[in-house]
Amino acid sequence: MQNLGFIGLGLMGKPMAKHLLNAGFKLTVHSRSRPPVDELAALGAQAAANPAEVARRSEVVISMVPDAPDVEAVITGPQGLLAGAASGLIHIDMSTISPVATRRLAALEQKSGVTLVDAPVSGGTVGAEAATLSIMIGGDEGTVQRCQPIFAALGKKITYMGPSGAGQTTKACNQIMTGGIYAVMAEALVLAAKSGLDPAKVVEVLSGGAARCWGLEVRAPKLLKRELNPGFKAAMQYKDLNIATETGRVEGVPMPVTGLVRELYAAMVVAGDGGLDNSAVLTVLEKMAGVEVKAR
Repeated sequence: MQNLGFIGLGLMGKPMAKHLLNAGFKLTVHSRSRPPVDELAALGAQAAANPAEVARRSEVVISMVPDAPDVEAVITGPQGLLAGAASGLIHIDMSTISPVATRRLAALEQKSGVTLVDAPVSGGTVGAEAATLSIMIGGDEGTVQRCQPIFAALGKKITYMGPSGAGQTTKACNQIMTGGIYAVMAEALVLAAKSGLDPAKVVEVLSGGAARCWGLEVRAPKLLKRELNPGFKAAMQYKDLNIATETGRVEGVPMPVTGLVRELYAAMVVAGDGGLDNSAVLTVLEKMAGVEVKAR
């Protein structure tokens, strides 16, 4: 499979598409915004006017868009993927959407002979740019095996999780952990600052013990410098926590902690801070406590 399509060249999609070009794949690209399409075309990709054109030129089409309605529009729009797809096309959706929506869209595409693989990722823009993403995959196992060279160009931890929707359910679990970790890290740092401690020293101490985690090691130092630019936007974290709580409802699993964390991210979005990094949920706790956490 050498002829690939890529739809959605945002913060994550653009560096991922570049890695596929560098790996030697022939790539056709489309995005709602024209500048990243032109940038990829200058590197050797073919530009397409719509998803249907991408599908006509490709054996495998990858989508990386914000949410389920966007994926559905890519598939079923007037010039959507199905309008140009031949039977046998593989569609790898690397967006983060509801497992329920994934299974519904997989059944819809199957009627046209298209196989949908759900392969959401973790690692943010840092992982996308370094090709070190963690990729969690659901769908037909044989199809997933055929697509391994594609996944290998994009990530380091590639795990087949099970049938359709299994990748998205795994991503929901990942986002539960990520949001929860950032929320409790924020509480700890705000408590430290309000108590007169040096937050940087607190981060150093906590990173050497049982509280050690990626958030403390990578994001906390940026927070202390007030570097809140997004590796992964808070608004997207909020969207993902909505997916997680809805998945819990469908599966009959209570989600009391995740529900509270979701409301902290809702406060960020309502305050107009949804474009900040998801670790910047710290700012919500700072406002509540009347203190700012920063390096001394």
